[in-house]
Amino acid sequence: MKTLRHFYFDIFFSIVCLIGAAYWGFTHGGTTAMLSALFITMVLALMEISLSFDNAVVNASVLKHWDKFWKTIFLTVGMLIAVFGMRLVFPIVIVAVTADMGMKEVVDLALNNPKEYSAKLMAHHAEIAAFGGMFLLLVFLNFVFDDKDIHWFGWLEKRLAKFGKVDAMSVFVAIVTLMISLTWVDEAHKSVVLMAGVWGILIYMGVNVLSTLLEGDGDDDGTPDGHEVAGAIAKGGIAGFLYLEVLDASFSFDGVIGAFAITNDVVIIMIGLAIGAMFVRSMTIFLVEKGTLDEFVYLEHGAHYAIGALAIIMLISMKFHVPEIITGLIGVAFIVASVIASIRYRRNNPHKSISQQ
Repeated sequence: MKTLRHFYFDIFFSIVCLIGAAYWGFTHGGTTAMLSALFITMVLALMEISLSFDNAVVNASVLKHWDKFWKTIFLTVGMLIAVFGMRLVFPIVIVAVTADMGMKEVVDLALNNPKEYSAKLMAHHAEIAAFGGMFLLLVFLNFVFDDKDIHWFGWLEKRLAKFGKVDAMSVFVAIVTLMISLTWVDEAHKSVVLMAGVWGILIYMGVNVLSTLLEGDGDDDGTPDGHEVAGAIAKGGIAGFLYLEVLDASFSFDGVIGAFAITNDVVIIMIGLAIGAMFVRSMTIFLVEKGTLDEFVYLEHGAHYAIGALAIIMLISMKFHVPEIITGLIGVAFIVASVIASIRYRRNNPHKSISQQ
């Protein structure tokens, strides 16, 4: 029951949302539509949770060092941004800007002609994938290039850590990956996809620069140092909050796009993804308060490898359709493997303290 208390509000929120989904379905098609709406909402919620569990682990690795004030901001303001901003408003903004339509016109389109709304949003999938893919790829690269005290795949991670000693290596690899992925895009869309990918890189670097300016001094030459940046973000504050929100946004792109493969009803999509987003936030706090990342030493590794896989999948999806179940299963596979490895590590090192790890 103590564990369940972390999810009391989520359960209540889910019940309210399911009642709302049932009402929406019933008013648009009777009992059959109501049952269909309930089923699809639950599927979307489960999909969002499975796709975003690695997001929760990474969030927890950052959030565990924050003070109570910024944790509260993350769970209130951050929750509103995650649920309403990224799952509802942002897709509408994308359609409004790219289709040269007014916000009111797009909202009317989403509610009354969801198929056309979905088509307009999906038409810009490549740009969305490039932006989110680049941001997530940099999150992954900066993790594997970091010289960590403990390694999951020691033979690989120790070698990758040597590359991390080269300035801007992660950005270099990201740009090379972006240029390669452009070969999968048709000529007419290459420039906008390139711009979207560059913006993904710039946003990541911008948050790092902001965190350094606000909380760290960087190197002697005034340039941001990777460890200083990571430490500044980990302390919380505006920079850390922005980092987690952009990270969540990058994850939500995949969920929103994937949701349209299941239904075109934007209201049901918002409700289903909102339920999932709420549980992901609570899982983040649960992982922090229970010290799960300290107990399972490879869990953070597994989450970052899942993020790296998701980044590559997002880039591949610019040309090839990747079923959402594959995306979700890859993430779950890395998480499960890291938990098993962590249990084995703890069994082989029973007297090793957390500080020694």
